[in-house]
Amino acid sequence: MDPITLIVAALAAGAASALQDDAKGAVKAAFTRLRALAKNKLAGRSAGELVLEQHEQKPEIYEKPLEDELRESGAASDPELITAAQELMKLLDARGAAAGQYVVNIQNSAGVQVGHHNSQVNNFGGMTAGRDAYYAGRDMTIERNPDN
Repeated sequence: MDPITLIVAALAAGAASALQDDAKGAVKAAFTRLRALAKNKLAGRSAGELVLEQHEQKPEIYEKPLEDELRESGAASDPELITAAQELMKLLDARGAAAGQYVVNIQNSAGVQVGHHNSQVNNFGGMTAGRDAYYAGRDMTIERNPDN
């Protein structure tokens, strides 16, 4: 999972869970820690601080603005923030965490896609004859045009 997506998802899930009366102390503590780390990362970014506050109340509306602010703040490379998000998601979704749903590991990559039910098109230079491709639900083999 992309680090920013993980952080924003954990903030939304944590806010929803922490507001419930029956939320466990561990969940509240993990959410409080994650929120404090995110707030610290966004410190000095007035739009970031505002979006973080608004996201807690209306996550569906402020998800993308919060992602943008966190990305610009360098949150994607903050191991403490990422670990806090993973720890909260382990508490909220033990089954998903055990299945590796919240693992973040992207290195030396191009055309990375993270999440569920996505669609992606990449163009990295020209096509190479003999390469296999997958397009629009079909497997294909790229063949050289005899006219070229």
